[in-house]
Amino acid sequence: MRLKITVILLVFSIFLVSCQQQSQNETSADNESLENIKELVNDYSIGELTGESASITSTQLIVSDNEENESIYDLPEDEFFVSIAPFISETHPCTDHSLTGCQGELDNEDFDVYIEDMDGNVIVDETMNSEANGFIDLWLPREEKYQVKITHEGKQVESEVSTFNNDRTCITTMQLS
Repeated sequence: MRLKITVILLVFSIFLVSCQQQSQNETSADNESLENIKELVNDYSIGELTGESASITSTQLIVSDNEENESIYDLPEDEFFVSIAPFISETHPCTDHSLTGCQGELDNEDFDVYIEDMDGNVIVDETMNSEANGFIDLWLPREEKYQVKITHEGKQVESEVSTFNNDRTCITTMQLS
């Protein structure tokens, strides 16, 4: 009887260790998967990857090919993607950023970008270059509101951006003056 109990406890212990190991592997795979999603977003944004359509909502990257196949990728739970196209005279209306279709006016330009949260904590304070599509891509913490100030060649714009579910990922309303 004692042998049976010992064997059962041994099997149960191995099972628990195996489950714990699998859970750790899944967490590691999840972290790697999130980094891969961010790389995928970047590759579409800079034109490394081309597709019929790649757009990004507040929670998902949606990629479609020319055969009507659609792949949907969940975005990180703690980070929000937002793409800002500062402009002087030309813009377009936009809610969900199209990584393969949106084109801003000021491509490959340097901008001084300053972002702070509503408590005054600085989130970004650096010179950033817009991509060939004229957008500056950012990953910001979710569930926050931010004050954004962008300066370019003596012109400046300030605006509020928020990162809640269903908020815009495409900001085309920031006119430099």
